Amino acid sequence: MRAPAVSGQFYPRGKNDLDRQISTCFENVPSARRQVLGAVVPHAGYIYSGNTAAYVYSVLPEADIFVLIGPNHTGQGSPVSVSSEKWSTPLGEVNSDIEFIKALPRKIIDMDENAHRYEHSIEVQLPFLQHSFSGFKIVPICMGMQDEETAQDVGLEIAEAVRKLNKKIIIIASSDFSHYKPEKVAREDDAYFISSILEMDVPGFYLKLYERGASVCGYGPIAAMLAATKALGAKKVSLLKYSTSGDVSGDFDAVVGYAGIVVE
Repeated sequence: MRAPAVSGQFYPRGKNDLDRQISTCFENVPSARRQVLGAVVPHAGYIYSGNTAAYVYSVLPEADIFVLIGPNHTGQGSPVSVSSEKWSTPLGEVNSDIEFIKALPRKIIDMDENAHRYEHSIEVQLPFLQHSFSGFKIVPICMGMQDEETAQDVGLEIAEAVRKLNKKIIIIASSDFSHYKPEKVAREDDAYFISSILEMDVPGFYLKLYERGASVCGYGPIAAMLAATKALGAKKVSLLKYSTSGDVSGDFDAVVGYAGIVVE
């Protein structure tokens, strides 16, 4: 059992408090389900990024499996690892989909729980999924290596597994954008990076990241999600919401950027 690592920090520890906070995140958010194949969702504390995350979760359709790809902030475990454990949050338990994990070619993706033990980027997505859906399973993949070649390989392995299963599967990349930059700089840089995501241009995305010394923490998961959905026939990418921590804190000297993006 993968126990919660950041409850009481990134989101409330109590079930009722957590439900209330997530409900607040969805207030005044448009809700019209779309044929989404993939998404980018932030993973900061809910008070800062929860509303932007809600813009994505409000349009996701029901799915059998959510593949959740997050960066490895802790440095522990294998460079790219999938968890097969059951995951627990204050809202209950979610099973990993063993059939999907067995369908992965596993040329680059290891089976390793250590990378997931204290990593928050995937954990914070689960309460949103539990609040919105029931009866689903997850495939948690943590990326310590995030170079372009690795991301492309991870994406193609995921796409190969999706093709083997007759199930509805959505691939979610967990990432924040610019970290601790002035508001104006963060918004300009993030718009620059997001323009390549909207074009599904993974090489261009990496060139822009290197060009501006980006602090986007989940660029590898974003690229892997784009590679997978593109291989599965996705044609359209939409930015649903962009915000920064300054919108909540009022501190615009050093903000973190958040984007809610869907791929159809």
